[in-house]
Amino acid sequence: MSQSSRTKHYDELAASQISLPQGAGKARRFLAFIGPGLMVSVGYMDPGNWATSLEGGSRFGYTLLFIVLLSSLMAIVLQSLCARLGIATDRDLAQSCRRHCSRPINIALWLLCELAIIACDLAEVIGTAVAIKLLFGLPIWMGAVLTILDTLLLLMLIRLGFRWLEAFVGAMLIIIFACFTIELALAQPSFAAIAHGFLMPDQRIITQSDMLYIAIGIIGATVMPHNLYLHSALVKTRAFERTEEGRREAIRWASLDSTLSLIMALFVNAGILILAAAVFFRSGNVVTEIEQAYELISPLVGATGAATLFGIALLASGLNSTITATLAGQVVMEGFLNLRMSPVLRRLLTRALAIIPVLIVIALYGEQGAGRLLIFSQVILSLQLPFAVIPLLWFVSNRKEMGPFVIGWRMRTVAWLIALVIIVLNVLLLKDAVNAMLG
Repeated sequence: MSQSSRTKHYDELAASQISLPQGAGKARRFLAFIGPGLMVSVGYMDPGNWATSLEGGSRFGYTLLFIVLLSSLMAIVLQSLCARLGIATDRDLAQSCRRHCSRPINIALWLLCELAIIACDLAEVIGTAVAIKLLFGLPIWMGAVLTILDTLLLLMLIRLGFRWLEAFVGAMLIIIFACFTIELALAQPSFAAIAHGFLMPDQRIITQSDMLYIAIGIIGATVMPHNLYLHSALVKTRAFERTEEGRREAIRWASLDSTLSLIMALFVNAGILILAAAVFFRSGNVVTEIEQAYELISPLVGATGAATLFGIALLASGLNSTITATLAGQVVMEGFLNLRMSPVLRRLLTRALAIIPVLIVIALYGEQGAGRLLIFSQVILSLQLPFAVIPLLWFVSNRKEMGPFVIGWRMRTVAWLIALVIIVLNVLLLKDAVNAMLG
């Protein structure tokens, strides 16, 4: 395979590919920017979110809605900063790390990010395999192996053009959104309880170890480390003018794109938890497996099609997530190491590293063990998050790096408070884990 064919996948991300209508109104120019936010929002409603939100809602009712809202607001801030970094510097987060950090630190950050991508892919393998089982009756191990075929889907979409890839992701998001809108209408949740869950944080989230574990999982499933790297690269696919005025416009539209997309992701994430609270918590059923939710939802809401809608949304979620994980893996490897690999080889390697643990756990503990592995993968993501957030905040706060686009003290304060919250929650989680092992 030639060097040009090996690097084509990365070049479509790194170079300005999508032209912007010159002299057009604000609406048309904004439409040209829509896409990177949708791609990134996929990671905020992947199967890992399903697992954590289903268990959180069925076990604790509406209590953890505050964590869903908090993590979504954190995501909106962090993703807007990623867009700002990519547009202001023409470098993604991984490239900025390679430029400013020593080689040992770069290697360490790359390895940590690769671990996060594998954990994310692990969740996608399990979620997609479960969806295949629920809809088509195939065993989970077979569904996990079949997920290798999504490499062909990604390559086909890339060959058609980046806009086709964004359109496919957008279509899958619409399917997920529509399915959960119908599911919530059937579940008839308590609006008073929803408002209370969103606006009134419960101190048990910090003091109760099992609730803290799920809360950390929700944060890890929502604010994903590799999405920070991916977004800072995706915004460079727009051919905005490389002037101060052109970059300011691009930052404005890219931030609006990601904010609107993440609001939709908030609806889906909150919808999963609300559905679990309204259907399972209310009936006294604690759901620890996605498959369990599928089996219970139709009889509990009194609609035979509810389970099918649930399975379709899960499959769409899994397919979408595999696409963005592949793109993130390519950006991370080439950004940190300047090492270019065939997209097919990169995809197969990442997927193999995710499939192998799934098959081992199924062999040792049965299909139920895959569900617990799914939750654990989201906690791993949360533990990796500070190692992506702190470099991001350091770069966007650095005037030498950002020039006139450096963030002000107000945004800097908010951003570092977000980092502090993530670190404190992770320390509490590790403390509980150590106590559990010693006890």
